Amino acid sequence: MKYHLSKTILLFALGLCCFSAPSQDRKTSNDYFIKGQQKFNSARYMEAIEYYSLAIGADSTNFNAWIRRGFSKGLVKDFDGELSDYTSVIEKDPKHIWAYISRGSAKNRRGEYASAMDDFNKAIAINPKEQEAYNNRGFAKKSLGDKEGACEDWVRSRKLGNEEAKIILKNNLCK
Repeated sequence: MKYHLSKTILLFALGLCCFSAPSQDRKTSNDYFIKGQQKFNSARYMEAIEYYSLAIGADSTNFNAWIRRGFSKGLVKDFDGELSDYTSVIEKDPKHIWAYISRGSAKNRRGEYASAMDDFNKAIAINPKEQEAYNNRGFAKKSLGDKEGACEDWVRSRKLGNEEAKIILKNNLCK
């Protein structure tokens, strides 16, 4: 009996060691994120969403995974899910400029231009040199009938180095 008890304790200790030690097979949030990027780049957006979700599950502060999952959701027409992911990032990090730009762009696509402008304004308040925020705010302004304001934003974006803004200015007949 004494031998059996010692053997049981030994087996239990070995089991604890083996099951509680970090596994070489354990995936990190970044591992899942990279796999999600591979799926995304192959236009396998639903699979990308699954991997980005695993990345978020492994580290809820992996904001790149939240942003990319939101973008992927938009591509598969889950627009509410897309907005929800961007909003989650903003709730966790109110100064995350790309969450505002992404959410504003999603709102532009939904025709929610005034609300989109709020997001672009917040992004610009965080970083007044963020050319993408000006570019996208220009589209919201144009959609709201403020062509002059749109042109001003696109000029500002161009001055900050956005090459796309040059084309937008030309296509919209801005001065």
